[in-house]
Amino acid sequence: MPELTQEQATTQPIDALAEAVKSGRFVRMRHLLSTLHPAETAHLLESLPPTERKVCWPIINPDLRGDVLSYVGEDVRTDLIQYMDTADLISATEDLDADDVADILQILPDHVMREVLRAMDSQHRRRVETILAYEEDTAGGLMNTDIITVRSDITLEVVLRYLRLLGKLPLNTDNLYIVSHDDSYIGTLALTELVSSSRSLTVNDVMSHQIEAIDANTPDSDVAHRFEKHNLISAPVIDSDNRLLGRITIDDVVDVIRDEAEHSMLSLAGLSEDEDTFAPVKKSVHRRSLWLGVNLLTAFLAAGVIGLFDTTIEKQVALAILMPIVASMGGVAGSQTLTLVIRSMALGQLNEKNQRWLMRKEILVGASNGLIWAVAIAVVTILWFNSIALGILIGTAIVINLIAAALAGVAIPLLLKKFGSDPALSAGVLLTTVTDVVGFVAFLGFATLFIV
Repeated sequence: MPELTQEQATTQPIDALAEAVKSGRFVRMRHLLSTLHPAETAHLLESLPPTERKVCWPIINPDLRGDVLSYVGEDVRTDLIQYMDTADLISATEDLDADDVADILQILPDHVMREVLRAMDSQHRRRVETILAYEEDTAGGLMNTDIITVRSDITLEVVLRYLRLLGKLPLNTDNLYIVSHDDSYIGTLALTELVSSSRSLTVNDVMSHQIEAIDANTPDSDVAHRFEKHNLISAPVIDSDNRLLGRITIDDVVDVIRDEAEHSMLSLAGLSEDEDTFAPVKKSVHRRSLWLGVNLLTAFLAAGVIGLFDTTIEKQVALAILMPIVASMGGVAGSQTLTLVIRSMALGQLNEKNQRWLMRKEILVGASNGLIWAVAIAVVTILWFNSIALGILIGTAIVINLIAAALAGVAIPLLLKKFGSDPALSAGVLLTTVTDVVGFVAFLGFATLFIV
């Protein structure tokens, strides 16, 4: 029997569930949903239109709803929570990790959040409130407070007896954390060292200082870079006084990396990484109309530049035919540079020391590509319109626009970041405006001076 591809394995449950929803076979729906892992159920719900999602949500086992909520995107999570009352929310969050509970509570109205917090036992509530005290996109908002700490002066035999008493270790536990009597972070004790070393040794004899603690206010992107650079499975989180607050695990960092990738891709179109593909029309229109309005303003700016040369275009119709080539070449070249720069920013590779080198390199790349394609476009133009002057003109405009595109592709994201704006969100529109305006001014301006 041939193996299913990943796409087939994903679409089969969706198709079967959609068919069951349409036919009203609730027993079949319940059976399908009960066989799935909460992460698969979450993916399934994200793949359904709102009407079918509303039908499926109440059928999901109440004991699994909290786990499902922790896996879905924020938009879909908000949509699902509106079908739950406070008692359902309390039940759903009862057995979740503190960091997952915090993610859910942050999108609730304040009065509902307070009710859910009051329903928790005091220890769990303190853990959740510790996380809620930090911004969602920081190490503090990302951490889990479910950690195991030991003192440095006890023997490994005592540590092993303590772990046996606990009975179960938190998920993704690769290290125990060593703290002083005032809970200050000292170092880590790897489980591999614990089980392979002599039990008569003390924790201080085998502990490690290699894993540097992460400050709770560190941006989550920096946390992801540290995990990637040092191949970490988990890392401790501390406050400004070096007190251990919790730990971050690799599963949370994977979510950060995925969100950053989605943010970089969707922000270029003015969309959020939590955008629900099947969101209602009204919500989608509201979110996208602002971005279209911004784009319209820049389009009017480019049109205004063209309007300055309307007399020139009337005298030489070929200019109107060739204008899109100049703008298009600049736009593509600029987008290549812009994508490279934003990626370098996301990876933390770009800094003040290498910005000028990158700027020079991209300008040289733009100039070289400009010369190569200027010759090709000039030859085609000469053969097409039987005009050497027009070929030279468009070739010169191409070179100028590709150099400007390279310069803008580096400078725009750097300037946006300097002024605290998200380069991924607005750099694309600004770049398009620059390449359009420079291309049209160069092409039509030289035409006005030397041809018409």
